[in-house]
Amino acid sequence: MDLIKKQQRICKKYGFEFEACDLYLKVVISLDIKEKSKTMPIHALRHRAEGGTTGWYIWAGEYSEDDDFFKPMHAIHLEEFFPIVLPYLGLPSGTRFLIAEDGNYVDIWEDLSILSD
Repeated sequence: MDLIKKQQRICKKYGFEFEACDLYLKVVISLDIKEKSKTMPIHALRHRAEGGTTGWYIWAGEYSEDDDFFKPMHAIHLEEFFPIVLPYLGLPSGTRFLIAEDGNYVDIWEDLSILSD
């Protein structure tokens, strides 16, 4: 099954509208995510897409408010070292997801507070 169909299926399962995620736009990830790619849980939230970004912020393990915690990266690079998140990137702005237990636990929910800037 191709990635778009997986993303659409997840959106339908959880009752959300599909919002395409162009893998050639940027996501914002924690700086150490490559080293922590096996760390659980994985957290993600989606702001509105703007300025060449998908709106996704993704991190593994503990969140930090340090100024250098996140960095932009083209989403296509997630295929190399963090493919577990790709099926969830079609969720719309204002949603969050959490993946734990090596992908055996997934929680997806709406958080409209993300959209209030």
